[in-house]
Amino acid sequence: MPWFGKEKKEPEAYENILSGLKKLYKTKLLPLEEIYRFHEFHSPVLQDADFDAKPMILLVGQYSTGKTTFIKYLLESDFPGIRIGPEPTTDRFIVIMHGEEEGVCPGNALVVDTKKQFRALSKFGNSFLNRFQCSTLDNPVLKSLSLIDTPGILSGEKQRLDRGYDFIGVLEWFAERVDTIILLFDAHKLDISDEFRRSIEALKGHDEKIRIVLNKADMIDHQQLMRVYGALMWSLGKVIRTPEVARVYIGSFWNQPLHYDENRRLFELEHQDLFKDLQALPRNAALRKLNDLIKRTRLAKVHAYIISALKSEMPAMFGKDNKKKELIKSLPEIYAQIQREHQISPGDFPDLQRMQAQLKDQDFQKFHSMKPKLIEAVDNMMAKDIAQLMAMVPKEDVGLNHLGETSMIRGGAFEEVESSPFVVGKGEGVEEGIDDAEWVVLKNKAAYDAIFQTLDPVNGKISGAVAKSEMVKSKLPNSVLGKIWKLADVDQDGMLDADEWALANHLIKIRLEDHSLPTSLPTHLIPPSKRGLGVEIED
Repeated sequence: MPWFGKEKKEPEAYENILSGLKKLYKTKLLPLEEIYRFHEFHSPVLQDADFDAKPMILLVGQYSTGKTTFIKYLLESDFPGIRIGPEPTTDRFIVIMHGEEEGVCPGNALVVDTKKQFRALSKFGNSFLNRFQCSTLDNPVLKSLSLIDTPGILSGEKQRLDRGYDFIGVLEWFAERVDTIILLFDAHKLDISDEFRRSIEALKGHDEKIRIVLNKADMIDHQQLMRVYGALMWSLGKVIRTPEVARVYIGSFWNQPLHYDENRRLFELEHQDLFKDLQALPRNAALRKLNDLIKRTRLAKVHAYIISALKSEMPAMFGKDNKKKELIKSLPEIYAQIQREHQISPGDFPDLQRMQAQLKDQDFQKFHSMKPKLIEAVDNMMAKDIAQLMAMVPKEDVGLNHLGETSMIRGGAFEEVESSPFVVGKGEGVEEGIDDAEWVVLKNKAAYDAIFQTLDPVNGKISGAVAKSEMVKSKLPNSVLGKIWKLADVDQDGMLDADEWALANHLIKIRLEDHSLPTSLPTHLIPPSKRGLGVEIED
């Protein structure tokens, strides 16, 4: 022990990221939230089940946009309580989770289950709980993630009907906790109703989670699809106010024949991109929870500054009600003052109008003044503990691989059969001719040979300078042509014979068709005249 000063405290060791998050929340962030009534204003207390939950995908869209069908497409099976139709068939929030047996758990029972993360939903009352259920089934996809089907958002006269519960509030609750939000649009129904607009605005602050899907795109031809896509981007631009253009996945996510198959290739590539994104969810689950806790911490800290500032302005004896009204009205100035004093970004503050509305029902006398030790504990958590957990992310990935475990989603539509010829890109580009007995380049070799003869080969070969004069006509960048030259010069003598010239042209064709070039030459592309000569193919 040192003679002078305090003993230096060693940084705490955490078994894994999730256990570290639980401990940090309970010991450092939760005390700050409780003192300044964070849970009454923003978000309920986090339970262990919130941290232990599998990644969740929330599907949101107007009725008949294919939300339930999309879930069926992912699972490749029905689930208990499924209803599909052109009218608003799904009138409830349905959580689809893994279970050994098929079954349905009603909302009132679900919110008292301590093993599930839905206890805080009881605040929305019986009208909501009667329209909330959990469907369980033994499906391999659900071993990696959970899915949430939502009621079809209404349009026209129907949207004026009262649902009997705070629909937007429920969406906000789920949006805060899920890993991905999929907004589905129907290619025939692009109008954004008032309720849909409010629903999208409720997702504000979770932009990084949102994925937009233009569904049922096979129902229109190529020209109409271009117009529909443009109209959708225009509509979204008025609701999702971000400087970046939203990424829209285009396709038809069901197992029916395509009405217009001219866009088949586009749909396959979009499908591949979306599923690659979803495949990353289990792998990034811990990182997402870490990110959400950081966001929550920043908000809780700002909230503490706001509440303590209001408390410091309240009189001790008389004129409390008038002062309360005055403070609520002057909340923008209080925001600005806190921003200046503590160098806080404007984006970290809660919505002004909502905060003013919530403060009207609060007793300012019960607010607490600033407690520097709580703020210091949270700052220390952000500076040291969170950084320590961040450093554990790549180590946990390595640990999983070492143990032979995988974070890939298995089963359902995620189960691609690698040997199937219907895998996207199979038999195309570099893979073309991989299973053929004949060298694939022979299909166009006669045309390549004709060009080769016009280049006046010497002893059956052309130099690099001569080859370059012809290859640059492809208009490919020199860096790409240089790579093609390296691959085509199989015997590495700095010249090309007729077979190597044909191979170079085949590789140019592959690149012009927007396929990637290989890092080293695959066996099936080696010219027959070069096989068995012991030529080493470098990367």
